Amino acid sequence: MTTTLSAPPDARTDQRRWWALVAIGLAQLLVIVDTTIVNIALPSAQRELGMSDVARQWTISAYTLAFGGLLLLGGRLADRLGRKNTLIVGAIGFALASAVGGAATGPGMLIAARAAQGVFAALLAPSTLSLLTITFTEPKERAKAFGIFSSIMMSGAALGLLAGGALAEYLDWRWCLYVNLPLAAVAAILGWYVLPKVEAHRETRLDWISAILGSGGIVSLVYGLSEAATRGWSSGLVLGFVGAAVVLVVAFVYRQSRVENPLLPLRILGDRTRSAGFLTIAATAFGMFGMFLFLTYQLQGIMHYGAFQAGLAFLPFLVGNLAVSLLISRRLLPKTGPRPLLVIGMLLMAGGLATLTQLTPDSSYWGLILPVELMLGAGAGLSMPVVMNTATARIEPKDAGVASAFITTSQQVGASLGTASLSTIASGATASAAGLGVAAATVHGFAVANGWGAAIIAAAAIGVGVLAGSKK
Repeated sequence: MTTTLSAPPDARTDQRRWWALVAIGLAQLLVIVDTTIVNIALPSAQRELGMSDVARQWTISAYTLAFGGLLLLGGRLADRLGRKNTLIVGAIGFALASAVGGAATGPGMLIAARAAQGVFAALLAPSTLSLLTITFTEPKERAKAFGIFSSIMMSGAALGLLAGGALAEYLDWRWCLYVNLPLAAVAAILGWYVLPKVEAHRETRLDWISAILGSGGIVSLVYGLSEAATRGWSSGLVLGFVGAAVVLVVAFVYRQSRVENPLLPLRILGDRTRSAGFLTIAATAFGMFGMFLFLTYQLQGIMHYGAFQAGLAFLPFLVGNLAVSLLISRRLLPKTGPRPLLVIGMLLMAGGLATLTQLTPDSSYWGLILPVELMLGAGAGLSMPVVMNTATARIEPKDAGVASAFITTSQQVGASLGTASLSTIASGATASAAGLGVAAATVHGFAVANGWGAAIIAAAAIGVGVLAGSKK
């Protein structure tokens, strides 16, 4: 007689949690990778579809505006409808939009598909982090899970460059969109079976006026900042949209303090350590996303790397990020508390960007860029798991979705502000150094902009040190 032994209930539960992390990680990867993977494909798409330069820019902006503008609403919908439901619906919708974009026959179809991707990403992204928060509650497991998740969040942009380079060079630009289909399918199907069923807080009413004010403010800000890179800060269009953003955001904040069910409860921002986490991710995104852009130009335009080779060149950042996230941060957080890890991580990233002020057309990858990428990856690996952990700690269950959404909103606004501001600074520095020659002037612009990025992150590190609480 044969007896079949099944795994103990605790073991099965443990396995289920880690499979849930796989589903959550794949869903988050969809959102982050797509911020950069399409950038690599755009030159080929522009040639094939006959896109103008304006249409090419809108292929990027359509996703960014829809994603950034709807994140807070997506977070509240996740709280109201159930995070498992919104993750699955978001993943399926994202896949369908990606399929339409990959099959695009003209610029309009591609831009519309990118906007739809942004809409579903705004529903998907808040669900991932809030599900992670309730799935892992034991401190050691939570630290490990957040280390993995933060690695995905910070390394996804570099991974998108790597994957986009390989797909664009060896297959076709359309595969930079089609690649989302298997990822979304696995995330949705696996998520259906392993994600915890979280109570939907139907009593959380949606304040549509707040949604319009908040989304309008973020869209106006992101669009104004994206136009600043090409039109300059003195443009009436740029000033108009930025001014409108300020008015809308002020009105949004005022309304949140008055309504019964605010879209963004101000109590979420009342915790100083949590606010320090939001400041960390916004300032880090400000400098780092600009760095990815400038290094991509440096590798391909100045050093003449191919698309795939340029993607491979970002691997040291991934290695540094993963190693520090998984081996160091999760072990140190219970012993040191959040403040030293946040501040030291930010200072490492500031130091890496400051080192990139030494860029020249003759700079060596092995002598300068690779060591800097390791430093930047280590800094991100030290601070980002702490951000994810502390920014979602002690959150009421009914607010978990919107708190998670605000993390991504902080990153999105920081990245948009940084890319626009640093691109404008780089252009000005390049123009002032025109006598050096095209290549030298261009790289001088990159170096100056990276210096400003370093200064912003270093200044924010001081603010984080003041805000962040002591050991918890």
